[in-house]
Amino acid sequence: MTHVEDELSSQPECWQRAVELAPAHRAALPAPGERVAVVGCGTSYFMAQAVAALRESTGAGETDAFAASEFPTGRAYDRVVALTRSGTTTEVLDLLAALRGRTRTTAVTADPATPVMATADDLVVLDFADERSVVQTRFATTALTLLRAHLGAHPAQAVADARTALTDPLPEGLVDCDQFTFLGRGWTVGLAQEAALKMREASLSWTEAYPAMEYRHGPISITAENRATWMFGAAPDGLADQVRATGGHWVPGDRLDPLAELVRAQRLAVAVAAARGLDPDSPRHLTRSVILGTS
Repeated sequence: MTHVEDELSSQPECWQRAVELAPAHRAALPAPGERVAVVGCGTSYFMAQAVAALRESTGAGETDAFAASEFPTGRAYDRVVALTRSGTTTEVLDLLAALRGRTRTTAVTADPATPVMATADDLVVLDFADERSVVQTRFATTALTLLRAHLGAHPAQAVADARTALTDPLPEGLVDCDQFTFLGRGWTVGLAQEAALKMREASLSWTEAYPAMEYRHGPISITAENRATWMFGAAPDGLADQVRATGGHWVPGDRLDPLAELVRAQRLAVAVAAARGLDPDSPRHLTRSVILGTS
């Protein structure tokens, strides 16, 4: 078993621990009504997108999401939350240092022995969700679970759905597809983007992601036989029939909690990697943390 397989399989237990920990971290996480920005890089940026959309949809307050390198320093926020598994990513550390003394910052990290511990004002350490694989799975979803629970938006069935996602067979025919598109709506757009990233990283697949309603405005033109379109959450009316009419695979994603649906997509990425003889623990050209100025 690869590290990533072991790590993605441990997600139900990690999520349960995050839910239990959320009340203890209330003071470090955004309060209702605060104007908040959530930042990250790569996978953490897509989790930031999901958090921002979810926080606004629950009425907790205005929330934006940015790649850490693209943060608009001229904007005023009550708090900036940085998601960083490694605690060493250059862009995140630079941003937190620039915000020190003028904007309250919180870092959610997996490693308590990294520079972010001295850079952020408040800290949440999810060391039980740290990973050995370059490819992120459980830390990202555990951090999102913590924030969902903090918002009161973590459904009771999510952990059970994650267990189902780990045992149910993958949709037939997907491992042999040569192209994948993931779609979302609202907070699940970030999940769709993350699913696409997992497919690229682990299996080198041609993969795209879009808001569901935008998919019909052009991207559906690439859909064809031996290509798949996977929806996170409920699909817009008629979209499934339009995809099936192209000859492509349609994968509905409204049976399980959307975060559990991401677990299924992670499993697909590993399965496609195995079918292609690739090592999902060591994606080409990637490292566990991007630290500028080093190789």
